[in-house]
Amino acid sequence: MCMYPKAIAITNRHLCERDFLVQVERMAKADVGAVILREKDLTEAEYRDLASQVKEVLKPYETTLILHTQVKVARQLNQRKIHLPMDMLRREDVSDFDLVGASTHSVEEAIEAEKLGANYVTASHIYPTDCKKGVEPRGLHFLEEVVSTVHIPVYALGGITKERINAVLATGASGYCMMSYFATL
Repeated sequence: MCMYPKAIAITNRHLCERDFLVQVERMAKADVGAVILREKDLTEAEYRDLASQVKEVLKPYETTLILHTQVKVARQLNQRKIHLPMDMLRREDVSDFDLVGASTHSVEEAIEAEKLGANYVTASHIYPTDCKKGVEPRGLHFLEEVVSTVHIPVYALGGITKERINAVLATGASGYCMMSYFATL
């Protein structure tokens, strides 16, 4: 797998219509380049167990597993790829990770994330999404601005559908993240 895939699946097992691990394998078979394991409601021990299971499911595929916020678990599992919100990136030492991603919501945050050592950023939210009901999307112009400002890959996040992928990629974004679509393929 290339270090920076076009399609990144962000998990939410509550959206899955079938067994979560079966769904993860379906994502891998659909040529998703990376899976961000974003299961916020789990305890550290539950997350570690799930991450171990997902790691095993993805092993036969060329799909990168990126843990979300669980720095300690990532180190315990020798999983050197992590995705963090900005508040965590600001306070965590992640110099021992091979790949560090950051969630950004402004051009300034994207610049800061790059300075703090992020290898890539997600820029959100681009389109209306159920995750941010009632919050105005930032749009493609915002995405273009982030892409033209930082020197690391930028992934669009929020309301991305199959029909919107070409418009997203036309901005120069390195790729896109999807949650709902990948949870139901």
